[in-house]
Amino acid sequence: MSNIALLWVWICAYLNGTGWVLSGLHALNAWGYAAALLVGLGLLAVWRKTSGVHLFDHLRGPVLRRRFRRPFPLAYLILTGLILFSGVLYAPSNYDAMAYRLPRMLHWLAAGQWHWIHTIFPRLNGRACGVEWVLTPLIALTKTDRLLFLTNIISYLLMPGLIYSVFTRLGVRRRTAWHWMWIMPTGYCFLVQAGGLGNDVFGVPLALAAFDFALRAKSSGSARDFFTAILAAAMMTAAKTSNLPLLLPWGIAMLSCWRLVFRWPVRLAAVAVLAVFASFLPMAALNTHFAHDWTGLKSEGSSVVNDPPLRLVSNVIMVAIQNLVPPVFPWYKNWDQAVQNALPPALNQRLRLAYVEPGAAGFKLDSMQTEENAGLGFGVTLLLLASVVAATRQNGWKLFHWQFDSPAATGLTLLRWAPWISVLALLEQSTIFTIARVLTPYYGLLLPALLAGPAQARLVRQGWWRLLAGAVFIMALGLLAVLPARPLFPAQSLLAALPSGAARSPLVQLAQRTYEIYSQRHDAFAPVLALLPPDAKTLGLFTYDDPEAALWRPFGSRKIEHVCPPDTAADLKQKGIHYVLIHPQKLEAWFHQPAADWVRSLGGTVVHIIPLDIRVSDGPQDWWLIQLP
Repeated sequence: MSNIALLWVWICAYLNGTGWVLSGLHALNAWGYAAALLVGLGLLAVWRKTSGVHLFDHLRGPVLRRRFRRPFPLAYLILTGLILFSGVLYAPSNYDAMAYRLPRMLHWLAAGQWHWIHTIFPRLNGRACGVEWVLTPLIALTKTDRLLFLTNIISYLLMPGLIYSVFTRLGVRRRTAWHWMWIMPTGYCFLVQAGGLGNDVFGVPLALAAFDFALRAKSSGSARDFFTAILAAAMMTAAKTSNLPLLLPWGIAMLSCWRLVFRWPVRLAAVAVLAVFASFLPMAALNTHFAHDWTGLKSEGSSVVNDPPLRLVSNVIMVAIQNLVPPVFPWYKNWDQAVQNALPPALNQRLRLAYVEPGAAGFKLDSMQTEENAGLGFGVTLLLLASVVAATRQNGWKLFHWQFDSPAATGLTLLRWAPWISVLALLEQSTIFTIARVLTPYYGLLLPALLAGPAQARLVRQGWWRLLAGAVFIMALGLLAVLPARPLFPAQSLLAALPSGAARSPLVQLAQRTYEIYSQRHDAFAPVLALLPPDAKTLGLFTYDDPEAALWRPFGSRKIEHVCPPDTAADLKQKGIHYVLIHPQKLEAWFHQPAADWVRSLGGTVVHIIPLDIRVSDGPQDWWLIQLP
């Protein structure tokens, strides 16, 4: 499995470098990617011939049959099969992917290069784009987004092997690591994103591989392991900027093999160049140039009070409650109201000033775990807590396996606990509401500190622990079955067939509405496209956090140009825009004038008012389709 993980890291790094190079050559299109992929296949063939590596020998039929006869691997295999089935069956509907990750790729392809997009929605520009550069060739070559979930499936399949390798290298007993390598992937953040387009799970194997190959390089002295550790760490930062604190434990792991820096200077220089293009550094430089802030956050206009102690405490609380909430939680409104009543007004005001997203100020919870909010989740968290409590009763504080009696033992203890320092650094700075989801790449590096030692190896053999682990798999299966984005049963038909008395229940009505909205999100703007004339190849759009990707369908048939406050009728005419779609309430908030007055200032006419139901929480909203003279 290590060879497959190595190959995945190099493929992702190569595609990131390819994206930037093709952009520089104005060749970001199907032909450019076809040429780049041919070069990549040639390099892969040369590597296989010179290294003699056989990538998939361990995946032969007899080996797989022996491995998956046991209950834990079999349960993982069933979950993986259902994830793959749901990903094939349903179109992607992750809101962030629809609102900015897919659209930014489509804007780049339409222009033939990366560019700073003319928009008021800053997430299209300033966010890390590691996963986008991996996905863009799929869109360029296939003109569809139906295959994009395969990136997350691959990430999910790499998890067990990497978890086992990292855990055992950090002192977790083999028996313990073997059980947890199958249990960890049932965490809801991994489970629900694996079949969709959430970008948190993409960073999980990269973070694990960065750590794993750094520890491998220490013992092997191999250039292959050393360079892969560098590229994996670079890709980890490109996946999400919230992964940057994980460079601390990676750096500590790399210190043990620092002598390798001088062994292959020429090859290291070449890998360093690729690592730069595969990391967040290009986006940091572009953010500095265009937004005068390397993080890109200033471009999002988020003005928060810097209150690290408050954020650290509140984020710890949010991680706890978001990971302990059941997978389906119909009492979320009661919880929100109870918390609101209990919070002192002064504290509530401090929280509102310290966070970008208002949900964090009230410690809000959602009705169900989805791609947009899920953390490690109730099942794995409960099993982990039970394991720690049981081991503590047996061994006391020796559970945490702190050892400082030799330099090697001290280094191992430091490596196990360094990710906890990283997570504390993130928690005191993060202003994001769904913090348990943001920690998705961290969980695999946090657990070894809690699972090292002989007590855990004894626990996994006990009947109560195995029964509880079985319940974790069953809960994961249940969540997969009812997931709004990809239900494994005819949800809308069954809910519609309920008796009238049951159908009037608020919970049933919420379920009906949720499944309906998710089923339509992939083509949320289909009613608008049905009204556009066939020759409308460029559509103007005023948007802020709306599922824009639906307007590009079918990909390659039209181009979307954003309309911003300074734009005049002449500007729109120069871009070939004859129709503009606007959300009048959002436009009035940004333009500071009635929407009707703005339309008249362009000499335009409202030709259609289209009610669209895009968000479960908002209800139907009117959109205006405007024709310009």
